[in-house]
Amino acid sequence: MKPCFCRLSQLQTLPRKIHSVAFKSNHFLAHEYILKPEHSHFSRNALQVFDTIPDLDVVSATTIIGQFARLHQYREAIQLFSRMLFLNVTPNEFTFGTVIHSSTSLGDLNLGRQFQACAMKMGLNYMVFVGSAVLDSYAKLGSIQEAQRAFEDIQHPNIVSYTALIHGYLKKGRFEEAFELFKQMPERNIVTWNAMIGGFSQMGENEEAVNLFVEMIREGLVPCQYTFPCAIIAAANIAALEMGRSFHACAIKTMGEFSVFVGNSLISFYAKCGSMEDSLRLFYELPERTIVSWNAVICGFAQNGRGENAVDFYERMRNAGLRPDSVTLLGLLWACNHAGLVDKGYSYFNRARLEYPSLLKPKHYACMVDLLSRCGCFKEAQEFLRDLPFNPGVGFWKALLGGCKIHSNTELGALAGRKILDLDPKDASSYIMLSNAHSAAGRWQDASVIRQEIHERGLKRIPASSWVEIKTKVHVFVNCDMSHHQKDDIYSVLNFLYWEMDSD
Repeated sequence: MKPCFCRLSQLQTLPRKIHSVAFKSNHFLAHEYILKPEHSHFSRNALQVFDTIPDLDVVSATTIIGQFARLHQYREAIQLFSRMLFLNVTPNEFTFGTVIHSSTSLGDLNLGRQFQACAMKMGLNYMVFVGSAVLDSYAKLGSIQEAQRAFEDIQHPNIVSYTALIHGYLKKGRFEEAFELFKQMPERNIVTWNAMIGGFSQMGENEEAVNLFVEMIREGLVPCQYTFPCAIIAAANIAALEMGRSFHACAIKTMGEFSVFVGNSLISFYAKCGSMEDSLRLFYELPERTIVSWNAVICGFAQNGRGENAVDFYERMRNAGLRPDSVTLLGLLWACNHAGLVDKGYSYFNRARLEYPSLLKPKHYACMVDLLSRCGCFKEAQEFLRDLPFNPGVGFWKALLGGCKIHSNTELGALAGRKILDLDPKDASSYIMLSNAHSAAGRWQDASVIRQEIHERGLKRIPASSWVEIKTKVHVFVNCDMSHHQKDDIYSVLNFLYWEMDSD
């Protein structure tokens, strides 16, 4: 019998008298043809697909559901799963894996729980394909306890299972548990290392991210284009210039001509470390420049106090035909702020309100309040706050209070302080700022009252930290730190220096 190929539109009117053998003999080819996404009625008639296929089995059904999921038609995939149960076709582990991932993509935690319960009734929840999908769903949607239980239910967890739970721990800031699980893994691949390095970097644990990258290299794994940006950005955040240079050399050695993602991270790295010459050199060497490339340079100039250069670079970007995004505008306003370019900052902000109103976020408005306050334009800053299209948060009043401290505007500073304490009475940094503002104005009694209130409320300020890079190794310290392995030598040198200063 010749193969029978039918378009989906033809299947809707296909006579039932066609013998099922015609489909069985050409099972794979027929379904491959049916599932091509260019067929016009593919998504419109999702629920009719199963009804028009004689002798539907679990392989065919799972293939069709998987195709809908790959086309990001997750609701249709889930509807087909329900139809599959109605037609008494028993799903297998691959069916459950597909629909659970679909519920995750829809962000529906309760739907994922229902699929897990269904899989448990069929005795499939212990299988790695199902268990990993359930685990991934709970980890991504924020239910870490259920993710842990799903991991424990898996009979033979694999790399995917471990990596999914590690992602969940990192997302919740549970670094120790993530690291312990990472060390317990029977094997680790580049994806797992990327998860650890990227997770630590994104959550602000930059020195740990850098150390993990170095450890990965020592174990002989070759980084990919997704590994380098996380490690390079982490090095930038702790200003580890020499270590970042070694990462740059490693990227050249590993990849030759690296991708624009790695290039952009290096541009940002050198800018954050104050080496704008290296940042610009990399910018001009990139074979392809995106808006992220331009943003990295603009923000770099802003961070290094070169406001005029940032403005010039922004104008060049506009002349090149690129449209700014939210980060571009923030970097530009930040540059005007640091350089005291009030008129230019106001001009760019007002132009953005006319040309790109959708790009303006609260942080852009806060930057303008900071710009006006730092320059002593308190009347304009108050008018700006009054005309905001939303209620100003703590950050706005902190910006105003910071300017009042610089220019000793005690009356307006007191108003800003009261607003801050009303909005967030548990924020210790707000009390410290208000106390410092009173001290700067010579109002010692008021400063003492604020500090007494800090003590009575039991508020604790997060201690500041500092770090130093010695032979590509970063050493981090906090106040009264006793955790460093060379603490005895460090305090011995400090005591000697104190003694020398006292003797002078």
